[in-house]
Amino acid sequence: MQTQDEVPQFSHQQILQVLSGILLCIFLAAIDQTVVIPAVPAIAADLNGFSHLAWIVSAYLLTSTAATPVYGKLSDIYGRRKLLLVALAVFAVTSGLCAMAHSLTQLVIARALQGIGGAGLMAMAQAAIADVVSPRERGRYQGYMASTWGLASVAGPVIGGWVTDTLSWRWIFWINLPIALAAMVLCDRALRLLQPKATKGRIDWVGAFLLTTAVSALLLVLSWGGVEMPWTSPPIFALGAAGVVLLALLTVQERRFSDPLLPPRLFANSVFVRGVAIAFCGALALFGGSFLLPLYFQLVNGADAAMSGALLAPFLGANCVGAVIAGRLARRHGKMKAILVVGLVGCMAGFGLLALVTADTPRFLLVVYQLLLGTALGLVMPSALVTVQNAAEQRDIGAATGCLLFLRSMGGAFGSTMVGALLAGGFAAHLTAIGITAHIDLGEVRQHAGALADIPAAMIPKVHIALADAFHVAFLACAVVMAAAVFIALGMRDLPLRTTSAREPTDETAVLAH
Repeated sequence: MQTQDEVPQFSHQQILQVLSGILLCIFLAAIDQTVVIPAVPAIAADLNGFSHLAWIVSAYLLTSTAATPVYGKLSDIYGRRKLLLVALAVFAVTSGLCAMAHSLTQLVIARALQGIGGAGLMAMAQAAIADVVSPRERGRYQGYMASTWGLASVAGPVIGGWVTDTLSWRWIFWINLPIALAAMVLCDRALRLLQPKATKGRIDWVGAFLLTTAVSALLLVLSWGGVEMPWTSPPIFALGAAGVVLLALLTVQERRFSDPLLPPRLFANSVFVRGVAIAFCGALALFGGSFLLPLYFQLVNGADAAMSGALLAPFLGANCVGAVIAGRLARRHGKMKAILVVGLVGCMAGFGLLALVTADTPRFLLVVYQLLLGTALGLVMPSALVTVQNAAEQRDIGAATGCLLFLRSMGGAFGSTMVGALLAGGFAAHLTAIGITAHIDLGEVRQHAGALADIPAAMIPKVHIALADAFHVAFLACAVVMAAAVFIALGMRDLPLRTTSAREPTDETAVLAH
């Protein structure tokens, strides 16, 4: 029997071969979350559907979040390659359906189906990396993945706007087809390097159904609450109660099933539990910051949409830099706890500083605060993933990765909802405190012209102060969440990072590697 040190490992060239296909998958998954946003007005005009436009984005988020853990577990049974090829095929076909949609209903349904494919792209990409690169060596390649994600996130709105203006909104979906085809060719060839699974397991279809419906109910609460209907309305209450009940039934199902979708042994591992909790908090901060900063630049500093996007670049760029730094530190020291704690403290400090800014704060200081926050988040997000994958047994790598990505998506949805509610509620409360009873919508303030027509001129500066104070509350709430994450990280055991990957190369590729 081979010892750990005798297990053949993948060569650098083989890892780059696998990485080439995976980076295309990450690019597709990341860009498709943002590329559609600038096209929403054009889609509404073309399809005559101005109501429920948010579902163009929400439908994708809902299904991609719910399907992620399912992909993770299925890949532990059938292998990453098969599931990734299925996900790419689904993504490509449904992209074509999106492009051919003739009504808003058709587009929303196609986007929901596209989310099922998109879920597999990220889950399989992250799990495949764990298969070929040991946790300690992952930092050597982390920069590629972080840079690809950052580039796609920044380029998505730019590409979406340009394609919509130059060609048609339909081309933002057609362009996915050649990229998905190229990714299929690369991944099919590269992932053949992985040793196929020797045993098969049963699929927990009941657990998959319970998880999907529970997540759908909870995401609908976060999407509709305070927007489509009041938080205290009976439908929101009923959806929230249904989500909790379904999660309780899922817990019972997972404990009794022989090969569960979310193995209870994962949640008996304190390092895993703390790792996914940190990932949840990190995603909340990332999405909260990405939501608040552009709005702050536009509503408080008076920047236009293009300028606010440019001002957000330091935050997103620093995130990529932080990921590279985290990878190099992990490779050098072989442990993750200190990296996580430093990153989380940096996030707490960054949000705390942003909670103190005013309309008179110099722009260069805003850039400095963004650099601090972005770098700190870059330290946290990939480090939480490596921590979770390192803590899980090799047979559970797919399930652990899917669970973390699922909770990251939930954290992002919760973060956007939380800061949005705090911003709107805080603004209304501050207006009432200064004696303004007229309803002023944040969207109206964003448009400036005529938004404050019913407000006496002498009160307008106070309105802007009220707006800045509302941002302070939202930034401070994010700082409090990161403070809680610091305590979670401080109580976590500092496991040494494994020096072997989760899978062996096939016999013939092992020979080539040596």
